[in-house]
Amino acid sequence: MTKTFVGFGFGAIQAGLFLREAEESGKFSRLVVSEVVASTVEAVRENGGLYGLNVATLDGIDSYSVGPVEIYNPNEIGGNSKLVRAVAESSEIATALPSVDFYNMAGPGNVLEILASGLIIKAEDQSLPAAVIYTGENNNHAAEILSVALESRLGITLETARVQVLNTVIGKMSGIVTDANRIREQALMEIAPGLQKAYLVEKFNWIQISRINLPGFIRGIEVFEEKDDLLPFEEAKLYGHNAAHALLGSLLKINNAQFISEATGSTDILELARDAFLYESGAALCHKYAGIDQLFTADGFRAYVDDLLARMVNPHLRDSVDRVTRDMRRKLGWNDRIAGTMRLCIEQGITPWRYARGAAAAIRILAQEEGMDQKTGLDTLWRQPGCDPDIASTMKDLIKLQDQNL
Repeated sequence: MTKTFVGFGFGAIQAGLFLREAEESGKFSRLVVSEVVASTVEAVRENGGLYGLNVATLDGIDSYSVGPVEIYNPNEIGGNSKLVRAVAESSEIATALPSVDFYNMAGPGNVLEILASGLIIKAEDQSLPAAVIYTGENNNHAAEILSVALESRLGITLETARVQVLNTVIGKMSGIVTDANRIREQALMEIAPGLQKAYLVEKFNWIQISRINLPGFIRGIEVFEEKDDLLPFEEAKLYGHNAAHALLGSLLKINNAQFISEATGSTDILELARDAFLYESGAALCHKYAGIDQLFTADGFRAYVDDLLARMVNPHLRDSVDRVTRDMRRKLGWNDRIAGTMRLCIEQGITPWRYARGAAAAIRILAQEEGMDQKTGLDTLWRQPGCDPDIASTMKDLIKLQDQNL
């Protein structure tokens, strides 16, 4: 145990994946995390650096005390400098922020500035370890965005600094529970005593990352799987996992369900989602990426579908329909999980009528929330450059037809 791990952002993915796996590896003597919410920092410190983590399995919920972690608020006096030094001494770093826009937010907690300052020290002192940075912002180009920004600040290449920024594909469902009644009903361990917030994540750690090319580098977090090309796995997550989740949520929403787990009582909806996942997006992805990986075979993708659907409807996770169906305007975007999946299927010669039914349900949700009608709404959403008018017309016809079957 000689390595140092540093995390930026203390949400459910950082706490329930990166920090948890770093601790489980047994390779790190220091776990350091940056968090700007003062009440959370204070509560974890008062708890001796330990935080509660709840893991939903198919059989129930297991609760763990993780840590101790060194938690610093960069807005506090001395917090910034401690984080800079920890970055310099680290071998593995993870950013798990709300979006890539948070890399360069103004103020003393500027993640880009802290990282660059620590990496400059690392570059000047060859006795300090080389490092990788896992980007967990759910952006297919997060590593490239952060790499360019860091090199601009450093004035040297990341290769010279002995640092590599990695993309990730994180198909782990997670969240923070803030409802006091639910925390009590599910007997969830709070993040720290008295905080009235609890991490709840699923038991899943099959995470793909970019191939590491730092000479002689050995990861402390060994469970992640390196891939030469992440794009196929990114598309499997977006057009498979995310698309089926959105389809399931949309159909449940218009049927007044509260939780995704209620799909187990609506076998027609669950079967439709499974068939869409397997025979539409699955068939399209397997055709597009045939020979790339075992995942993109009939047996491999079927196992992926069955595993994911069982996890999605896990009653212990209590994933809400409202959470899955929020921001439907974005999810109906040309390249996002609903329209993007339909487009992928059509491009691969598959008619995505099941996803069209999900899209029709999503439009009904938007009609209720925003007054968006089907024709003018889709015309607005699918007007950006790169939108193929012929494919868009085919998709609109499918959606109109399937709307009649809701």
